[in-house]
Amino acid sequence: MPRKRPGAVRAEHPTPRVWGPTPPARIHGLSARAALAVLRTERLNPGYLIHPGDTDRALRRYREFLHPPGRRPLYPQEAECSCSGCSFDDVRHARDVLEEILPILPPRARAELVRVLRPLDAALLRRTLPDPFTHRRSWRTEFWWYRRLARRW
Repeated sequence: MPRKRPGAVRAEHPTPRVWGPTPPARIHGLSARAALAVLRTERLNPGYLIHPGDTDRALRRYREFLHPPGRRPLYPQEAECSCSGCSFDDVRHARDVLEEILPILPPRARAELVRVLRPLDAALLRRTLPDPFTHRRSWRTEFWWYRRLARRW
C-alpha cells in the first residue's frame, strides 16, 4: 500500500501555526525588544489611559501633530468626545498616555522611549505658545503640555 505524501497528510489535519497572541507590530523608533516590553506592559497593567496598542497610537499622533513643516505656531485642539478612541484627537491626551506608561516600563524600554520622546517634546515646546492665563485657571496641572495655548471648542 503506497504512503501518502507529507503535504497530503498536513492538508487533511491542518494545525494552527500561531501559539499565543500575535507578535506586536513594530513601534516606529523603538527596537523589537522595547516594542515587546511595551506590549506586555500594556496588557499586564491596564490603567485608565492604557490599553493594548495605545503607546504606538500615541506616538503616531504625537508625530503627526508635529509633522507640518514650518515655523508657524501649532495649537493643540481639544477632543470633541472623551471616549478612549476620540480622545486621541487631542495631542495632549497622547502625551498623557506616554507619560503614564513610562514609569511602569522595564528600565531599558523606558530609556528607549525617553530617547524617542525628548526630541518630540522639544519640538512641541518650540512650536507651541505658552498660555498666559494658566495661573487664572481653576484647574492646575503639573504637566507642561497643558500650559500651552490650545484651540477650544
